[in-house]
Amino acid sequence: MTYEIEIGRGKRGRRAYSLDEISIVPARRTRDPQDVSVKWQIDAYQFEAPVIGAPMDSVMSPETAIALGKLGGLGVLDLEGLWTRYEDPQPILDEIATLEGSVIDPNTTSRLQELYSAPIQAELITARLAEIRAAGVTVAGSLTPGRTQEFYKTVIAAGVDIFVIRGTTVSAEHVSKTTESLNLKQFIYELDVPVIVGGAAGYTSALHLMRTGAAGVLVGFGGGASTTTQRALGIRSPMASAISDVAAARRDYMDESGGRYVHVIADGGMGSSGDIVKAIAMGADAVMLGAALSRAAEAPGQGWHWGAEAHHAELPRGHRVKMDTVGTLDEVLHGPAHRADGSSNLVGALRRAMATTGYSDLKEFQRIDVIVSA
Repeated sequence: MTYEIEIGRGKRGRRAYSLDEISIVPARRTRDPQDVSVKWQIDAYQFEAPVIGAPMDSVMSPETAIALGKLGGLGVLDLEGLWTRYEDPQPILDEIATLEGSVIDPNTTSRLQELYSAPIQAELITARLAEIRAAGVTVAGSLTPGRTQEFYKTVIAAGVDIFVIRGTTVSAEHVSKTTESLNLKQFIYELDVPVIVGGAAGYTSALHLMRTGAAGVLVGFGGGASTTTQRALGIRSPMASAISDVAAARRDYMDESGGRYVHVIADGGMGSSGDIVKAIAMGADAVMLGAALSRAAEAPGQGWHWGAEAHHAELPRGHRVKMDTVGTLDEVLHGPAHRADGSSNLVGALRRAMATTGYSDLKEFQRIDVIVSA
């Protein structure tokens, strides 16, 4: 049953919960961690862990996307980022890492906007995706809805395996009086590769995205650690409730479509292994991680983390955030952990949580009981 709270005489609102406000509850059975499977499969592509590297320049380069792929996850390259604007983006990344000023310094934001004003080059999209493909891992790239029409043919021709359309909010029906809108359903139907699309933060928006034929739906707005979307736009959706709502849309869409399964991918607001565990428990099939992976020694951000919102040309709604480096990418994912704060051995923590509560695979774990501590 859904309860609404009266905010005032003219408006009511639904109570929603963040991941911090819920906890999982052990059952009567436990298992050995080695008997637990955390494998995840979307379309024809199987992964050893349900971990996707967020398409953010501070997290994913061609090199780190390859490394993540070899460690059992999926790296998604931002095809509107520095790697497709500059032949050699390393000096640009070095400059961003050494920018002076606080994380909210307007001079820092202005410089980010300048650096990201360089044009996207189609030949660099081809070259970066080819580099990932040559390494033998699953190739994934991301565009925003506004750039998809312009560059998708280049992306497909380059041999992408999984295509991601990612924005702060993506809808199945965008209305515009000035530009031709992307017909998402027709676009996905005409592609020969699985498409992951988002973000969505509610039942209705997710259900409509599922009806477009998407293989997966991103839940949330991404960039949890580095975004100021709530302050700039007033938009926020607590992740525990958002994931649960979208998981309900998945269930109802399965009935509606005669059994077609759409993957729910939690995107943003998961800075620790405990958050990942709870996201899966709420119904996510996989998680897209930004800040958590930016703590790896190999991360291109060199101890800093930022997303596309931080350099938006007209309305920046994010900033550059200082992150502690906690170990190699392998240690961040698989350990061993040398800190007790949930920042490393993320996959090992998920496996142990599932073992402690008696579940053997991710789909089973989605049925676990949770409690609300708010």
